[in-house]
This record gives sequence, structure tokens and C-alpha cells, in this order.
Amino acid sequence: MDSGNGHQEPFRTRSFSRESSLASSLSLSRSLPLFISTNDVDDSESVSEAGDIGDRSLRRRHSIGRSNRLFSSEDLLEQGVTDDTSRQEHDLSVVKPLPEHMTTSPLPTKSLLSPETNKPVKKEEPVLPKSLEYISCLIHLAVFGILGAITRYLLQKLFGPSVARVTSDGSILYLDLPSNMVGSFLMGWFGVVFKADITRVSEFLAIGLSTGYLGSLTTFSGWNQKMLDLSADGKWLYAVLGFLLGLFLASYSIILGVETAKGFRWLLQRRASSSSKEERNSCLLEVNTFKRHLVSMTLMVLLLVALLAVSATQLVKEFDKGTSEAQLWLGCLVAAPGVWLRWFLARLNGRGLGKDGQYLRWVPFGTVIANVAAASAMAALATLKKSVDTTTCNTVASSIQFGLLGCLSTVSTFTAEFNAMRESDYPWRAYAYASFTIAVSFAIGTVIYSVPVWVVGFS
Repeated sequence: MDSGNGHQEPFRTRSFSRESSLASSLSLSRSLPLFISTNDVDDSESVSEAGDIGDRSLRRRHSIGRSNRLFSSEDLLEQGVTDDTSRQEHDLSVVKPLPEHMTTSPLPTKSLLSPETNKPVKKEEPVLPKSLEYISCLIHLAVFGILGAITRYLLQKLFGPSVARVTSDGSILYLDLPSNMVGSFLMGWFGVVFKADITRVSEFLAIGLSTGYLGSLTTFSGWNQKMLDLSADGKWLYAVLGFLLGLFLASYSIILGVETAKGFRWLLQRRASSSSKEERNSCLLEVNTFKRHLVSMTLMVLLLVALLAVSATQLVKEFDKGTSEAQLWLGCLVAAPGVWLRWFLARLNGRGLGKDGQYLRWVPFGTVIANVAAASAMAALATLKKSVDTTTCNTVASSIQFGLLGCLSTVSTFTAEFNAMRESDYPWRAYAYASFTIAVSFAIGTVIYSVPVWVVGFS
């Protein structure tokens, strides 16, 4: 029994929930020695994977062949202990098992077992095949990505010149600042503190919320483009202050989110009457069987179809008008590919460079590529809008900027990685990572957008 319990925790850390445990290291990187090694290589990998690791989480989960659940005592003995010891014993001798009637004890041994072992072992139904897991992930990402884009649009309108008049295009308080702050704050809740709990309910829900919704609610490319607009108008000081203010507010928003989520978790634990009731309610919500996975995927498909149908219907009504609503609905139709591409690029996080990935393993290259590529493409579309200057071109280009590129880039993951590096043993990496991403994106955008504006003289 002791050996079984001793092997329980390592199996949990190797499962699909590693993404959540790594993300949770954002605020606890120094106090979790069992989960994050103090070795420099492991530390570098963990901070670069603090935000997202893409489809590598599915590969790791499928290769293990078990979902993110607590193993029963039989599973532990079968897969934990025997995996380590049976190979050695097998080399020494081969012993046939005794007949069942000789191994069954005549004494009532049930009372000798621990309460967890006393529980009847419920055989787990097979998980989804690998292909269906990918499909389910893509569906969740698409649904939550569209919802994140819609929320970003609503926050633009709420804090923009038409309502609250807090943000505008011509100031350092750019239009996407509120959504970047809100998304980073929620990342502290659902992408750090409560991500492990959400993962226990549904791994795909955790991916949909953190990568899909929060990643699409925030946008790095929109932030970079607004600073390019300021620099193109000669407001260089405003552009620099906009980057500094945006980074400061987003990074402290996620810290505030982590701290408030910890306080809320403490209140929940205080109010919990008994652990057994908590476990019973958790089991009712868990999507841990083949049937529940299919039901969940069916509901998400229906929701995705409904969102796309509403977007297409509203686009037909608004497209000829060239309004911001037309840009919203067309942006929703093209949002999903941006989320999917960012999720696939996230597999590069923590991989490093070189033959064995021994160089720059702390750099989340997937996030860097997604943000820089989206910012560059958005600058190119901004130049196209100024050169063509037609209603149709502006609507289509703005929709791609808002939907596809807005969802391809992310600030919530960016700030999660930034703060994980800042709290690691090498805090200088956080500022190097942020400076490199911002500088490269702004430099490429200046060449693609600002230089043509200055040379041609677009109004």
C-alpha cells in the first residue's frame, strides 16, 4: 500500500494536467519543488510552457493511455509498481502465478485496507480516440475563440468613444487595452489558479477557456497596430508610453487575478462542509467517460453551428453598409483558424533550439511566432486599406484584422509567460522576452506600414 501511494503523484504530474500545473507555477514556481525541478533546463522549459503547450498535451495524454484521473490501487500496482520492478525481477526468474483459490485469504481483509482502497473500483470507459480528441479540441477552440472575439468587440464599444470615452485610437489608452487587462485578469483565475480544477472536469474545457476564450479576448497584434498608428502620425513618445503602459497594466492584471483567485479558493475551502461531498459533486461534473465526451462534443458542435449561422445571417444584413457590425460578424467567421494556428504553434513552447533543444529553451517560440506574424500581417492589411481605400476592402481587411489576426495573437498567454519568467531564478528573461517580441513586431510593422505612409503620404 505504501508503494502504491508513493507512486500516485508522479503519474499525475505526467498526465494531461501538466499544462495546468505548469501554468499554476506562475505564482508558485518557488514553492512547488515536487512539480517543477530546480534544474536550469527544467526551469527554462516550465516558464516557457506557463501559458500553453498546444497539442503536445494531447499527445502526452494519449501516449500515456490514461486520462487525468486518480488511479485506483489496482492501476497503481499494475502500472506503477510493476513497471519499475517487474522488469528487474523478470530478468532473474520467471514465476507462474498461483491459482486463485490459493491466493484468496480466508480472513476478512477489507477492514485492513485504506478508505480509498475500500471504494469499489469503477472500470473507466475508453477515452476518445486520438482523432476525435483533436476534433473535440478544435471545436472547443473555435467556439470559445468566437466568444472571446465578441467579448473583445463589446469591451471596445463599452470603453470606447461612443460610451465611456476612456479609450480611443489617438491616445496611449488604445481600444484593446480594456480587453487585454480583463483577459489577463481572468487568465489568473481560469488559466492559473483554477485551471487544474477545470481540467479535472474536462480537459477540452480547460483548453477552450485558456487558449480559446482568453487568448482571443486579448490581442497583441491590435495593440501593436495602434502604436504603429501613433508613430506614423509622429507621436513617438505616445507609442513608447503605450507599450510600457500596456505591458504594465496587463502584467499586473494577471497578478491581481492570481491573488483574488487564491482568496476565493480559500473561501470555498472554508465553506466546504466535507471532502466527501466535494468529491461527489466533482464526480458528477467530470467528463470522464466516452459517452460524456460525445455528449459534450455534440453540444459544442451545435453551439458552433449556431454561432456561425448567426454571424453569417447578420453579415448579409450589414456587409453593404460597411459598419463595425459587419466587421464583427465577418471577423467571427474567420476567428477559428486564428485560434487553431496559435494552438498548433504553441507546441514549440519549451522546445528550444539546436539538435536536442539545449539552446534558449526558456523562450516560448510558439507564442513569439504567433504574435510577431499576426502583428506583421495586420500592418500589411493596414497598408492595403490605406492604398485601396474602398468600403469593401476596409470591411474585409478590418474583419481579418479583428477576427483572424486578433485571435492568432494573444496577450493573456504572453503575460502568463512574462510573469512566470519574472518569478523564476532568472527574472531578466521576462524583460528580454517582452522587449524582443515588442521590438521585432514594431520594427517589422514600421517597415511594412509606417514607411509607406510616410513615403506615399496616405492621409
